[in-house]
Amino acid sequence: MKLYNLGHVPWLESQLIYHALPRLDMEGLILLIPAEPYVCIGYHQDVTQEVDLDYCRAHGIPVFRREVGGGAVYLDGNQLFYQVILHKDSALPPLHPAPLAPQSWGEGGEGGKRGGKGAFYRALLEPAAETYRQMGIAARYKPVNDIVTAEGRKISGTGVAEIGDYLVLVGNIIMDFDYETMVRVLRVPDEKYRDKVYKSLRENLSTIKRELGTVPPLEEIEASLAANYEAVLGPLERAELPPAVYDKVAELKRTHTTDEWLYKRGKRREKWQVKIATGVEVSQRMYKAPGGLIRATVETRKGRIAEVSLSGDFFFYPADKLEALEAVLAGMEPGAVEPIIAEFYRREGIESPGVTPADFARVVTGQGAP
Repeated sequence: MKLYNLGHVPWLESQLIYHALPRLDMEGLILLIPAEPYVCIGYHQDVTQEVDLDYCRAHGIPVFRREVGGGAVYLDGNQLFYQVILHKDSALPPLHPAPLAPQSWGEGGEGGKRGGKGAFYRALLEPAAETYRQMGIAARYKPVNDIVTAEGRKISGTGVAEIGDYLVLVGNIIMDFDYETMVRVLRVPDEKYRDKVYKSLRENLSTIKRELGTVPPLEEIEASLAANYEAVLGPLERAELPPAVYDKVAELKRTHTTDEWLYKRGKRREKWQVKIATGVEVSQRMYKAPGGLIRATVETRKGRIAEVSLSGDFFFYPADKLEALEAVLAGMEPGAVEPIIAEFYRREGIESPGVTPADFARVVTGQGAP
């Protein structure tokens, strides 16, 4: 297999090169760094709902839709991309997955059968995890498509797509990360929610610099990553991209940079939600009860409510008990929320005209919230 170590490349090429290889019946391992920052959204996302386009335009940040699922992410020169393009008939055992949904695997659940996408992810993410370990970071693969630190913080973003007869895995070695710009380019309902997303990102996403205090030389990271992939993929031959690839990139620029492609609509979401890492999400839900609008910002971890912030134009007496209600809900499973709120009402003598415990439970759990 060919190894294309491209160094710094224009931001658009950092995406279009791995889109081009499958269309040219080419396998390969690509290592590169984008020369400019940009925002990249998942194949099924609605850019108008996910990204603050006005902010991006004002700050000269391009936005691109990739043919890989997952969420919106801010990418820049502090990340080393690894991109693996393999034919579906590869002799490697994990490369015979169960049938995929058209275009993209995205970030779905674990494959349950031998040779499913879980095995694919494990085989091709272990080299990246080993690269982190060789730097002194106790990283490990976490199903289905995460690499995490010993403390459980995500330290690589990954995704897989099916393009033609090829499987494409994309990921990044995160040397450093601009948390502030990441949360700023997202379209969110209000600044309170943005602050919550920022806090959760800081808690759940790490970097080499954060773990080690410094970043090893890029050449060392690249050499380690290539050697670890060679142990899985077989001998790698360093090569230059042939002119045909750049011709195909130029062709793809004409289709993948149009407004029609960028504004292609996915399924409209019914709530604001940002996935931070596997098992960690921050959501904002709204529900119009007879007594007023209720808004809940909820962080969930492994199926449990980690933190809740309640607001809205409802009436709640005694007013200072609303924070106590938020505290009571921390750690609860969604199914226990309504009886817990009802007991809180009874114990604290809560009055909330036109708003019932069931209304609060509905918006906190997302059950029936519009």
